[in-house]
Amino acid sequence: MSLYGTMRTGVSGMNAQSNRLSTVAENIANANTTGYKRASTEFSSMILPSSNGAYNSGGVQTQVRYSISEQGATTYTTSGSDLAIDGGGFFIVEGANGQEYLTRAGAFVPDKEGNLVNAAGFTLMGYEYQAGADPTVVVNGFDGLTKVNLSSEGLVAQGSTRGSMGANLPSGAAVGDTSTTSLVVYDSQGNTRILDFVYEKTAANNWSVEIRDRATYTAGPPATGVLGTAALAFDASGALTTSPATLTTTAITGLPGTGANLAAITVDLTKTTQLGYAFNSDGGTIDGNAPSKVAGFQIDSDGIVYVKYENGKLDPRYRIALANVQSPDKLLPESGNVYSQGVDSGVIITGFAGAGSFGEILSGALESSNVDIAEELTAMIESQRNYTANSKVFQTGAELLDVLVNLKR
Repeated sequence: MSLYGTMRTGVSGMNAQSNRLSTVAENIANANTTGYKRASTEFSSMILPSSNGAYNSGGVQTQVRYSISEQGATTYTTSGSDLAIDGGGFFIVEGANGQEYLTRAGAFVPDKEGNLVNAAGFTLMGYEYQAGADPTVVVNGFDGLTKVNLSSEGLVAQGSTRGSMGANLPSGAAVGDTSTTSLVVYDSQGNTRILDFVYEKTAANNWSVEIRDRATYTAGPPATGVLGTAALAFDASGALTTSPATLTTTAITGLPGTGANLAAITVDLTKTTQLGYAFNSDGGTIDGNAPSKVAGFQIDSDGIVYVKYENGKLDPRYRIALANVQSPDKLLPESGNVYSQGVDSGVIITGFAGAGSFGEILSGALESSNVDIAEELTAMIESQRNYTANSKVFQTGAELLDVLVNLKR
């Protein structure tokens, strides 16, 4: 047995315990860091070849691991921009260098430009809603992502482009009988206009619907203000058979008195029935809104970010994107409590909350650190004792080496 080898083994043990103490110190320091994942030190032996007459002591090596896949406790706050993920996945954030990272730290607040940034300065990323359509996610990359921006605007008006109207048409009506209902829509400046829906029975199980702009309609001839017509057919059970059951109105430009435009509106008529009951409508629905100030925002469990107006209307602006990998614990930790893709972590896959392996987004909540202080203090005491024991091995080897050197005296 080599005395130098014994001393090197003692040094190896002290270095290993020092690394463990370093991870303990880091964990304790970040016990209150939102979304922080605890680090741990794993030990593995280093064996040196030995002969029958002498044993060569090896040592120990360490590897730091992070419990990234272990979810911390959820704490609720009073801020609607604080976000937590209940389940798998990570928020996608962008650093000052323009590079995307993954994080579970969801303490977001609007910066001076209205972008949602967390405590480390990373900007939350998502997909924009275009014309009210749910965005399409790019599953294998970050293309199409944009910064989630909640900058407050002045008065905002949005013209109507899509709506629906459901009604029951009385099956016992005579040919030529008509029934009317109406729907309030918005022009490009947020002014309201009334569209009348006039239903006329043309034959058994057949009706026509005519949409009129009430302010400009005249019976004619020729009739004016008629924005669209459609034929509706029903089967013997009173179900609508016309397909597609939609009607797109004619646009009106340069409306008198305002100069505003009324866009072409696509109206869904699929909820129309013909039954033995009096005429009635479901009131219809329409998008767009009158001029209103932005009063705040809301984020739902699917990660949809709505701008809320004073009139109570919610306008979807973004959908927050989530990302995940096959082995989250193999992600590479970076400064600011974020992670980047590692060689062994697997490919990054993006998606939306509530789909596949992705959890739900909790608004007004934060994920706490998964550090257990009692466990860390226990590990600290163990490392202290083991460090002391390894130092005794080194000290004993040094003393024996002194004895060997003094044999010559």
